[in-house]
Amino acid sequence: MRRTGTNRRAGRTRTAATVCIGVLALATLTAGCRAEPVGAAEPTAAPKAPSTAASPTDDAKPSSPATPSSPEAKPSRKPAPRPKTLMSVGDRSKQVRELQARLRQIGHFDRRPTGYYGTATVASVKSFQGKRGLSRTGRTDTVTWQRLLGMTRKPTAQELDPPTDRPAAQPDARCMTGRVLCISKNSRTLSWMIDGRVVSSMDVRFGSQYTPTREGTFSVYWKSRHHVSTIYDSPMPYAMFFSGGQAVHYSSDFAARGYSGASHGCVNVRDEGKIASLFAQVRNGDKVVIYW
Repeated sequence: MRRTGTNRRAGRTRTAATVCIGVLALATLTAGCRAEPVGAAEPTAAPKAPSTAASPTDDAKPSSPATPSSPEAKPSRKPAPRPKTLMSVGDRSKQVRELQARLRQIGHFDRRPTGYYGTATVASVKSFQGKRGLSRTGRTDTVTWQRLLGMTRKPTAQELDPPTDRPAAQPDARCMTGRVLCISKNSRTLSWMIDGRVVSSMDVRFGSQYTPTREGTFSVYWKSRHHVSTIYDSPMPYAMFFSGGQAVHYSSDFAARGYSGASHGCVNVRDEGKIASLFAQVRNGDKVVIYW
């Protein structure tokens, strides 16, 4: 009986110990825990401060500091080529005659074309250039010529070689027979006549009061195509001598300055085309009549 009681006490002791151990174990598991309300969100990690440095990729290389870009260099422009001069002072040609005829069409040349590029032509070209905003050089360059071509039409034969500016005078009676250079000081014209018929007429000028052109009836005694004066050392193209050193010939000064000048006694012609044609027709021995 004593053993039975002892066993009962021992069993109660083991049971109590077991309970105590369980309580201690439960307390250990729950120690340090904080109660959270039902449904509360789980705490999130604190956001990291944004990094100022860019994160390199696997194959990224350290970047070098940016350098300011320099402005692109502009390609240098080559200066435009200077216009080529086509005609200038002293030139004689068919193109000069066409230039004068075209300038005359638009009111920049008030004379008949002569084919000689003198001071009158220079002044006309300068006038044309100034009106069109071109450099007033007086030379006809490629730009001036193209501008003029665009504003004018091709001159007719009549415009290139018009009749004399001055009406021919009534022929002197001595001019009505034979082959005659009939020259009037009053009208300042020369008429080439054959048997009373006028073949051609042209403007002429004479000598000054100090070197007058002789009047009367003469005959051509010598022709010289490329003559140069032995006294004045000046050219006298297409010279047809009729009295001593006096001759009918082409004058570039007459073509350039008109009646503002005078000869040294010769009969000057300013239209080179007409005097060239006349020179080819006149023969030695043909009559020359100079009268008022």
